[in-house]
Order: sequence, then structure tokens, then C-alpha cells
Amino acid sequence: MILERIHKENDIKKLNKKDLQILAEEIREFLIEKISVTGGHLASNLGVVELTMAMHLAFDLPKDKIIWDVGHQAYTHKVLTGRKAGFDDLRKYGGMSGFPKRKESECDAFDTGHSSTSISAGLGYVEAREILGEDHHVISVIGDGSLTGGMAYEALNNAAHLKSNFIIVLNDNTMSISPNVGGMSKYLDSIRTAQTYTDLKRGVEHALRKVPVAGESIVEHIRKTKSGIKQLFVPGMFFEDMGITYLGPVDGHNIGELYRAFQEAKKLDNAVLLHVLTKKGKGYLPAEIEPSKFHGTGPFEIATGQALAKKDGDTYTDVFGKVLCDIGANDTNVVAITAAMKDGTGLSEFAKRYKKRFFDVGIAEEHGVTFAAGLAAGGLKPVFAVYSSFLQRGYDQMIHDVALQNLPVVFAIDRAGIVGNDGETHQGIFDLSYLSSIPNMTVISPKNKWEMADMVRYAVDFESPIAIRYPRGKAYTGLKEYRKSIQFRQSETIYEEDEIAIFSIGHMMEIAEKVRRKLKEMGYDCSLINGRFVKPIDEEILVRMAKDHKLFVTIEENVLSGGYGEKVREFVMRQDLPVNVLTIGIPDEYVEHGNIDILRKEIMLDEDSIVKQIVTQYIGLTR
Repeated sequence: MILERIHKENDIKKLNKKDLQILAEEIREFLIEKISVTGGHLASNLGVVELTMAMHLAFDLPKDKIIWDVGHQAYTHKVLTGRKAGFDDLRKYGGMSGFPKRKESECDAFDTGHSSTSISAGLGYVEAREILGEDHHVISVIGDGSLTGGMAYEALNNAAHLKSNFIIVLNDNTMSISPNVGGMSKYLDSIRTAQTYTDLKRGVEHALRKVPVAGESIVEHIRKTKSGIKQLFVPGMFFEDMGITYLGPVDGHNIGELYRAFQEAKKLDNAVLLHVLTKKGKGYLPAEIEPSKFHGTGPFEIATGQALAKKDGDTYTDVFGKVLCDIGANDTNVVAITAAMKDGTGLSEFAKRYKKRFFDVGIAEEHGVTFAAGLAAGGLKPVFAVYSSFLQRGYDQMIHDVALQNLPVVFAIDRAGIVGNDGETHQGIFDLSYLSSIPNMTVISPKNKWEMADMVRYAVDFESPIAIRYPRGKAYTGLKEYRKSIQFRQSETIYEEDEIAIFSIGHMMEIAEKVRRKLKEMGYDCSLINGRFVKPIDEEILVRMAKDHKLFVTIEENVLSGGYGEKVREFVMRQDLPVNVLTIGIPDEYVEHGNIDILRKEIMLDEDSIVKQIVTQYIGLTR
């Protein structure tokens, strides 16, 4: 096997040209085999095999810097930099990350996990190179889906003024996770199909260069003028008009063409964008047919592409999607928004049923938030479904455009808490803190499947900004008999005794219930309260429970700083209530990638660790 000759970075340069296509096929077979066992991002990686190989042939790693936007497509890069063995533990706790990590390899120039960042980071590298007098190339790879993010345009605007080489690779596969939408997608479509322009450009340049003496200068003049040949055949020439040299489109699966294009790009003393056309999922038919399904996949059967794990009950996302569809049937003012996550956020069915009331804004969370504010100001009821870690980008817009005007926007915050194998960049562990800091914002979180449904209905009829916070995965089906109607600010008492009172937030109720059961077996009286409202907290129940309890315990899957527990502690101290408070949550650190149960154990958020903390604290109080 050719792949067995790759042990470290730059080994690919030792291969014969005839071996390169064989290597590409072997890499695809390797990725399909490994990801079918571990799960991971398959379709995006299969699409950039030749592109990655061409970059590794054209550049010298780790001296030259390749920066991957998002980074979930860097598997081939990891293979070519000596990390093939790491794929057996891909995305497992203590194993290799599914994203670039500087601490993992010198060849990973920048840690990434969110989109639209690579051009900004690359531009920083370029300016650092110039100030320090270094000599290396910087290559930022960005997908066409990521170009819907405003940060990418801010960086392009800045890069246009460069007087030194900076290579931007536009990996154009017409997809982000769902199919791309918007003006940039249509613009790139026009370039993809402009073969007439490409053929004419080459023919005219070839003919002009043959003109004695003046040929070369004529070609250069045409290149520099905005009324040149490109303007006649490709409307706008967006990148060139900004001052960024445009090369392409290039076949992203032709290693030779890609290599030659990189050699041309290296010669320029300015920012250059190389437009590369790739096919997401290439080489594996199930992924080519359904690239969205294989964007991020669990273990699957290679022969059929079918998932090995069978679905076991509704997820919180499923419940959200079904209830919102039901609401939409009766209330035509309800509209739904997603940021390139229609399937992931459970809005697919809503989009089918109510096409005119569904909006995919692309990878543009900041715009999504303010767009929702405009919809609300215009008299509609917008519901923005978004992953917790991605909504972080819209913090300013939530403050300035939604909450300042007290507009009734619903934020359906999916993937909250620990999400597992995608690691630090995707863990939704900050939302309770950043949401709670915003005036006029109400934050609620459901304990189980049925409360999730009730909270969606409650939120849609709410007259101020409100966020529903829920996790990835199967919805808890315990405590079905406890379904008290939701009243503003009120918690829900599940069991009331004395001594210890556990206040649980959202999906942590499943663990909190087990913790209470163990404490009861150990002989402790223990109340259990479903907090429901993280902001504002239920102050009345705290005052009442303080009369009969020695210890309050708060449990949340959020960082402790700024979370629910901190609010409870602050209220108890301010009111001088005769009770101690133990806050249990995530410490002030980023949470690694890995299995959720393992991660909870590591940060002492599993039931045994929580019981131990409670007993230790309580014994200390009663001595």
C-alpha cells in the first residue's frame, strides 16, 4: 500500500506522480473504514482528499501554515502528518481530536471548530510573518458555506490591502451542512458554470502573448483593469473588485491542476483566492447521495451506509420540531429561522409545511438574531433554532437588537451542555451564563420530554425575549406524572422533605433524581426541585425551603461562573438565609472531547461524584 509509506509530514513528496491517485483512493478507503467504527465527519473529509494532498505537495510543513476553517475536514491532513494511528481513538476521550489542535501537532497551525474564521487567522499569521521578517506561506482554507459568515467578509476586506502573499482556498462544494443559500451561493454558481469565460480567457491570453513586443504588457493591462475580460463574462467579479486576485475555478479532484494552481498562487505579492470545485462525500456513494446525513455521522455499516445505532425514542430536538409544526398550523404568525442547520435543529418538517414562514440565513448567527428582531418588530413570532456554541456569536445582537427593545424572540437553544465527541469548540456550557447577563431575557430549561413540549408552547406565546435551553440526544421520559403548568418564575417541587434540597436545572434532572435516590438509601432526607427558570430564579421557593433545610445543592451542566448556582448563592447571601449552598456544575475550564458519561465523571458531574460532594458538605455542617 502507498499509504504505508506516509509516516510524517512531507513524506508525500517522496512518491511518484503515478502513485498519487492510488494514495487518494487508499486514503478514502482508510477514512471510510475508520469512521464507520468511531463516527465522525465523513462527507466533508472525502471531498478534500486531493485538495489536501496538493497542498502538502506544494507547501512545506510545518514551516508553511495551513489554516482550516471549521477544521472538521482536516482528517486527510492528519493522515499526511503522521497521525494515521490516532484514528482508532478518533474523538474519544484522551484520543485524537476531530479538529485541528496545535497541542496535537506542529502542523496544525490554528485551533478551529467554528466557521468563517480561517481568513482572519491567516491574515494575522501573514502580518506576523512580515513584522518578524520570516519567510513562509500562509494558506487559509474556507468553504463556500462559511462565506455566508460576516467575519469572512471583514477579513477579505482587510486582506485586499496586503502587499505580500496570502493564499485563500475557497473549497466550493455547494454545501455547508445543509445546501447553501443566499446571494453568495448564487454568485458562485455563476462562476462554476462560466466555462465559456474560462475557455475564452485562456484563448485570448494565449493569442495576445504572441503579439511581438507588446503582447505581455497588453495581457497585464487587461488583468489590472476592472473593465477587463472577466467583467464581460462573470458579473461583478466580486473578489477582483475588492483587490484580491481570483484564480479558478479549478477541479478540486485533479491533483496536477491543483498543484500547478498553487505554484501560480505562490508567485503573487498580494492576497489571492483560489476557487476549487469539490464534491462532498466523493468516493463513497451513500455520502455522495446524502452528504448532509454523512456530515457528522455515528458508526455505520459500510456496505449500506446505514447507522449501526438504532434510534431509541424522541430526542429533545424531535419534540421541539413536532410541537413547533403543530403550533404553526394554528398560528400563522409563527416563523422559524435556522443558520444552515435545518436538519440538526429539527426544522425540516416545518420548512416543508410552511415554506414561506421558514428562513435559512446560512452560517450567519449574528444576522439571524437581528433578522429575528426585525421579524418580531414587524409583528411576527420568530423562533430561532440554533446550537448553543454557535449562538455565542450573536451575543451583541441579543443585547442590542432583541433585549434592548424587549422584542418577543424565541431562542430554541439546542446542543446545550456537554455534547461529547466534538470537544471544546462545540460544548454548550456557557449559555446559561451569557444569556442570564442580558436584561429582559428569560431563560428556561425542561426536565423531560413533556416539559419540553410545554415550554415550546409557553415560549411562543411569551411577550418578551425568551430562551429554551435543551441538550442533544434522547429526551428524558422519567417523572411523567409531574407536569405542573408553567407559571412565570415558578419552580416545580418534585419531592419535599427537609435537611437537603436539590435544585436541578433542565436535563440534569435525570441525574438529580438518581442522586436523591442514593441519598435516601444512605438515610438522608432530601427534597428535589425542578428549577425550570434560570432567569429569573424563583426567590420565593428559596426563602421557603431555607426554613427546613440545612443545605441547598444546585446541579447544572453549565460553567459555575455566572450560572444558576451562583445566582442562588448570591440571593441566599443577600437575604442572609440560614442555609448553606453547594453549587455543582462545570469548573472554569474547557471540556475535552469524548464520551459524555466519561466527561461528566472527569469533571465530577456524574451521580457518584455528586453524592460524594453532597455527603461531604453535609457531614461538615452537622458535626
